[in-house]
Amino acid sequence: MINKLADSVAQALAGVKDGATVLIGGFGTAGIPGELIDGLIAQGARDLTVVNNNAGNADQGLAALLKAGQVRKIICSFPRQVDSYVFDDLYRSGKLELELVPQGNLAERLRAAGAGIGAFFCPTAYGTELAAGKETREINGKHYVLEYPIHGDVALVKAEKGDRWGNLTYRMSARNFGPVMATAAKTTIATVHEVVELGALDPEAIVTPGIYVTHVVKIDRTATQAGGFKKST
Repeated sequence: MINKLADSVAQALAGVKDGATVLIGGFGTAGIPGELIDGLIAQGARDLTVVNNNAGNADQGLAALLKAGQVRKIICSFPRQVDSYVFDDLYRSGKLELELVPQGNLAERLRAAGAGIGAFFCPTAYGTELAAGKETREINGKHYVLEYPIHGDVALVKAEKGDRWGNLTYRMSARNFGPVMATAAKTTIATVHEVVELGALDPEAIVTPGIYVTHVVKIDRTATQAGGFKKST
């Protein structure tokens, strides 16, 4: 019997190893798998390469993982915002490596990994410092840069509903990078707010099929304040 439901976040994250590339869903604070990030901090894996749209907000979520000293490199599109002081301090002190990737390229490099595409040409970044050292080519009169897929050892995503086979649906914009990251990783761990019976999810509404999911963990809903952070008790 296929049953991908994990008893706890700790159980689901037990196999994450030092040096792993971890794909973490979320766009700013929307769709950030906070419980899984907190669990990864407790699990203790270090020397990680983290892929996310941002580089953390304030000192919670992804920023807390950076602050814990467990991340060696971050690959993202928007490393700096008004509350990115954890990233700023680490980067300026040379304790954190950054690979800056345009947002569309980031999504496509992840999608390419899941689709088995070896590489692709994209016009974004041509003629900029981001194209330095990369192969370029003129195609039909336009200039392109060769980009490679981003493969992950582990993907951490936040979904809305799931079943024991690992089929997932998401809540509106909280979907963001979750689906492409799930396809790009060897192991995908998803949190859900609701576990439903097999067949309860409309097949036409399933965004991430269970074939891409390794573990599903049910979590409670938590009220948040402005900015998406948990309300203090």
